[in-house]
Amino acid sequence: MTAATRDLLQQVIEPVVESEGLDLEALDISQAGRRSRVRIVVDADGGVDLDRCAEASRLISRALDDSDVMGEHPYTLEVSSPGVSRPLTLPRHWRRASGRMVRAVLHEGDDVTGRVVAAGEEAVVLEVDGAGEREVAYGDIRKAKVQVEFRRSGDDDADIEEE
Repeated sequence: MTAATRDLLQQVIEPVVESEGLDLEALDISQAGRRSRVRIVVDADGGVDLDRCAEASRLISRALDDSDVMGEHPYTLEVSSPGVSRPLTLPRHWRRASGRMVRAVLHEGDDVTGRVVAAGEEAVVLEVDGAGEREVAYGDIRKAKVQVEFRRSGDDDADIEEE
């Protein structure tokens, strides 16, 4: 996808997504045979369920057809919400992970695993088991992801698995 095509698509899609109270997290276009495949990832505080994805898909499809940005070229539109494996890269991602267990790899090489207590514009506060709360500046984080927690029946200890 050329940068110009992506920019045109974003100009059409982003206002529709925002009008629905959603954030445009990702936009990708690729070839799938004779069709183009337009993949869009949306998110919102509280998450995005299947009904919201379907409604966003309907509205985006209408906007794409009305704008003629895709021309006469057939396309397939896929609208989804981010999975648990999405990297935490923006303050809103951290805010939406409130209460979740995360693992952050720091630029200095250390890593911190803890539960998100608070997420501001510049830093996150994690409850680190055995060490209390720790504030970590986003600028100090090389990569971070939510950890999947499994609970066994009758067991209060959670097993954590990295995605």
